[in-house]
Amino acid sequence: MKRLIISLVAGLCVLSLSAQSVYENEVINNIMARRSIRKYLNKPVPHEMLATVVKCGINAPSGMNAQPWIIRVVENQKLIDDVTEVFKQENPGQVQRDKDFKNMFRNAPNLICVCTPAKGGGELDAGLLGENMMLAAQSLGLGTCCLGGPVRFLLSNEKAKFFIDSLDIPDDYRLNYIIAIGYPDETPDAKPRDESKVKYIK
Repeated sequence: MKRLIISLVAGLCVLSLSAQSVYENEVINNIMARRSIRKYLNKPVPHEMLATVVKCGINAPSGMNAQPWIIRVVENQKLIDDVTEVFKQENPGQVQRDKDFKNMFRNAPNLICVCTPAKGGGELDAGLLGENMMLAAQSLGLGTCCLGGPVRFLLSNEKAKFFIDSLDIPDDYRLNYIIAIGYPDETPDAKPRDESKVKYIK
């Protein structure tokens, strides 16, 4: 009887440790902890950390290993400030409504600009690239936010053309999205996820 009890306890311990290892898995914790950050400290990210984040990005999978992306990392604070001045002139109401407004990229001190072929294609691969970078940033204590609105402004406003020109994007590529990146100045709660959209086919 004593042996049976010991065996049962040992079995429960193994199951407990197994479950614990899943929920305390470092990668899973990193994924579950990531949030879109819209407030950042006024502290640029060191070049080495940005390079690490980007290296994680380009190690994402892509169809036929085509790697159809081009990346531009903006560390030039003046460039961000200058194009923000254009944004402020063109969108005064939006700026006034945001009491925390510092720049048009959710106030982030650095940007990762992801480009895909101008004729189309590569969007899925670019998405995988971006998620790798955002998760890598999270693991380094950095915050990120994937931005589409600023891209539309940059591509449609002639006064902002100098920003696009500064990125030195080849003619056959187009800016697809921007990842704002920096040290977070907020800790937002997770928003609900709709698990009813998941169906297991057995």
